[in-house]
Amino acid sequence: MGKNLLLEHDHVPGIQSYEVYRKHGGYAAVEKALKQLSPEAVVEEVKKSGLRGRGGAGFPTGMKWSFLAKPEGVARYLVCNADESEPGTFKDRYLMERIPHLLVEGMIASSFALGAKSAYIYIRGEYFYVSRILENAIDEAYANGWLGKNILGTGYDLDLYVQVGAGAYICGEETALLESLEGKRGNPRIKPPFPAIAGLYGCPTVVNNVETIAAVVPIVNMGGDEYAKIGIGKSTGTKLISASGHINKPGVYEIELGVPVEEFIYSDEYCGGIKNGKQLKAVVAGGSSVPILPAHLILKTANGEPRLMSYESLADGGFATGTMLGSGGFIVMDEDTSIVKNLWNFSRFYHHESCGQCSPCREGTGWMEKILHRILHGHGKLSDIDLLWDIQGKIEGKTICPLGDAAAWPVAAAIRHFRSEFEEYVKHPEKIKDVQHYYRLNSLSEA
Repeated sequence: MGKNLLLEHDHVPGIQSYEVYRKHGGYAAVEKALKQLSPEAVVEEVKKSGLRGRGGAGFPTGMKWSFLAKPEGVARYLVCNADESEPGTFKDRYLMERIPHLLVEGMIASSFALGAKSAYIYIRGEYFYVSRILENAIDEAYANGWLGKNILGTGYDLDLYVQVGAGAYICGEETALLESLEGKRGNPRIKPPFPAIAGLYGCPTVVNNVETIAAVVPIVNMGGDEYAKIGIGKSTGTKLISASGHINKPGVYEIELGVPVEEFIYSDEYCGGIKNGKQLKAVVAGGSSVPILPAHLILKTANGEPRLMSYESLADGGFATGTMLGSGGFIVMDEDTSIVKNLWNFSRFYHHESCGQCSPCREGTGWMEKILHRILHGHGKLSDIDLLWDIQGKIEGKTICPLGDAAAWPVAAAIRHFRSEFEEYVKHPEKIKDVQHYYRLNSLSEA
């Protein structure tokens, strides 16, 4: 199994507590950053590490930090995006629940690097119980001198707060998150200006994912150059993967980027193969919003090379034959899975979670859900498949935030790779299982 940097101590009894975390090397990164390095030096180490955003976009973290404006006399903020609402993704919850002090330590080191004296962890409403774990860890950090005034006698001050959201997927988008954090409705902002220029309360702000901020701890401890030696190419370091679906060993795994997808699925060190000895049919590799790939394309690229768990390899071939690493929400589907049912479930989610600000997303997600409902329950037409394709094309790239893309990409990929399955539902509705059972349980009228 690969090198664990974030989950090295996740099974240590009592690791949630300050005393146990400290005994296992906790807060060494804060000591090193504040006493041995300057803020600029910490940013430089993150740049050298090659760390990329672990929330989905994969943008270089050090570069993002370097964009932060530093006007004289204006406050700067660091905001941790712990809204983790992407279906198929649960690694941030695991990290916060098991090792809360790792995130707190990462927030302190990162805030120091950015010159922020106030920082926020914005956590999704369904994680309310996890917020209590974080707040307890923050209280312990204050009590032991790691937060507050004059940390470690260095003259650096930092206050850290936890803000619980109300369970809206849209607040995972950084500008909608900032709107919500300010007490307003969580609607995405038009960019520019970007948060690095005008973010929280109109001040320069960096928004990073939980895993991204936690990764700053080993980077400071071991140095950016050493961290960059782990992984492959521009996909450096380790990545937390939320593995679920029809596998023998679902859970959260920390992998060195570059592990072959086939090894990740079938190795006993990771997913342990497909459940009940079934055949692999498809995989959603990075959370529900990334394109689904059939078995032959998730295991090998279009050129026949082994597909790797890395940003570049998974994206090889573009959306025609590739996908995205995304947030690492790795959903495995066996031979009995209905791609149409799965897509309908995803589309229902995106329709429900659309903030309604942009017409293509507000209307288009509803149309896609209704058409898929019609196809799935025996009332579809072959023209509906082309209509779905047309609608997703009119949503992608035409909205303020990426939720429109997130709703469109699964539809496009499912039709691209599994069109025959959609046609089967249309041509042979009598073969569709559970249709009558569905109507007995639901009074929804057909679209």
